[in-house]
Amino acid sequence: MGQRLTDSEVTERIDARHWRVVLGRVHGTFRTGSFVRGAALVGRVTEVAEELGHHPDVDLRYPAVHVSTWSHDVGALTERDVALAAAISGVVDDLGIEAVTAQPQGFEVAVDALDIPAVVPFWRAVLGYEDERVAADDASPALVDPLGVGPSVWFQQMDAPRPQRNRIHLDVSVPHDVAEQRVAAAVAAGGHLVSDRRAPAFWVLADAEGNEVCVCTWQARG
Repeated sequence: MGQRLTDSEVTERIDARHWRVVLGRVHGTFRTGSFVRGAALVGRVTEVAEELGHHPDVDLRYPAVHVSTWSHDVGALTERDVALAAAISGVVDDLGIEAVTAQPQGFEVAVDALDIPAVVPFWRAVLGYEDERVAADDASPALVDPLGVGPSVWFQQMDAPRPQRNRIHLDVSVPHDVAEQRVAAAVAAGGHLVSDRRAPAFWVLADAEGNEVCVCTWQARG
């Protein structure tokens, strides 16, 4: 199945011109400028994926193609993802396509709960989601869209009732080298910093009415 690699190990080995590690996956967004050129890139990506026997998730849109990869069978990044990223880097260089490294991000909904086992079945049923397979034994439980389209929903253990604050917040995971810029932009847009105690793992922000969102990176975790 392959040895699990940390986000830090993968970040050091992938081509920084094209890739960023976000939320436990390797992401690349490639500006193609046209649907036809994007389809050509997807075709080439398909070829190298078949050669390597490892297949990414690909999103083809009019102006760009987004590619993400992780090893689904182990729920983690492995050597296969590093090798696939390198092969795709060769393809985009050959086609003369540039990447937008600040573009990739991961989006999650976080539910704070006192009794997680009691609330997870409800969210699994109402969303039509399934349990996420993750490598870390101590990871918080999460639900994912089986089609890989909608945001994941994860559950954070509360130690006591907190009726004075929201019980659901959003997590936006971004490339590690754009996080501070994203935080500054949110503050400039009328938000405020609630806490940076755990930065650069995450910053807690809130809008003018106190609705919270965390800007997250892979750094300073574990």
